[in-house]
Amino acid sequence: MSTNETMTLKQQRERRNRVNRMKTGIIVTIALWMIVSLLAIVILSVQVVRLDHKLDRLMAEQPEDIRVPDTEKKQTGSDSSQKDHTDTEGIVTGIDQPDNMAESGDIPEVYLTFDGSPCNNTNDVLDVLKTYGVKATFFVVGDDSDEMKEVYKRIADEGHTLGMHSYSNKYSTIYASTEAFENDFNKLSDYLEDVTGTKSLYYRFPGGSSNEISNVDMAEFVRVLNKKNIAYFDWNVSAGDTASDYTVSDIVENVTSGVARYKTSVVLLHDGDNKSTTVEALGPLIEALQKMDAKILPIDENTKVIQYIKADSVE
Repeated sequence: MSTNETMTLKQQRERRNRVNRMKTGIIVTIALWMIVSLLAIVILSVQVVRLDHKLDRLMAEQPEDIRVPDTEKKQTGSDSSQKDHTDTEGIVTGIDQPDNMAESGDIPEVYLTFDGSPCNNTNDVLDVLKTYGVKATFFVVGDDSDEMKEVYKRIADEGHTLGMHSYSNKYSTIYASTEAFENDFNKLSDYLEDVTGTKSLYYRFPGGSSNEISNVDMAEFVRVLNKKNIAYFDWNVSAGDTASDYTVSDIVENVTSGVARYKTSVVLLHDGDNKSTTVEALGPLIEALQKMDAKILPIDENTKVIQYIKADSVE
């Protein structure tokens, strides 16, 4: 083989090698791009899920006690593009009922209610209540862990009232439609009866019956509860424990000053995992109420119903 032919073959081999290296580089680049893209999609998906859960928690933990005065707010609203209110005329709203305003010599009836159960703090709350011999009401959400099943049982076994606060506690799910609301209600109701042997007869709307989160008129959900003979309770006194920097003295002052206004007070408290200050304040609060000669009771069939939307005005 001549020198020229040898050089030609060598050049061809080098060219093929360069082409192969280029092909390999392109394939590796595409593969790396696909892997990076897949990782980015996974990371973004996880972030979206986390943000969605965070939003649900924030919505669930919003300051439920902030209300627009009756003179400025109508539960039936005014945005007809979102809600149809043609069948809600005649619905009565308002918390401050004239026959419930305190008069001299009245003995206050106080109902301590806790939203957010069950959680680790719930056991601490139950310990304090047991120490003082006081019964309360717990509006619970769904948790199928073995640990929290024991908390449900303890609430019922120790004579407290077991109420419902939705299974999912996700506003976007609960208030999506009347069907979604009823499905969530049935899931929690059946679950609590299965775990505790007790049928819950009381409900608290996440955000209260005066919330403006739902695009479905809240009266529609009231109708669902009315048909099931379930009494729902809002509140007329708030402990203020949805604030970020509340103190023990804030809770005691907020509740006692509110209780002084009414014959019957339904007090809104929270016992979530971030509510250790509420647990700390519970003993001093009970002592302050006892000094007022208040009767501290669990919600039952004899409790005066405190509601923003009056259930008996919704047909």
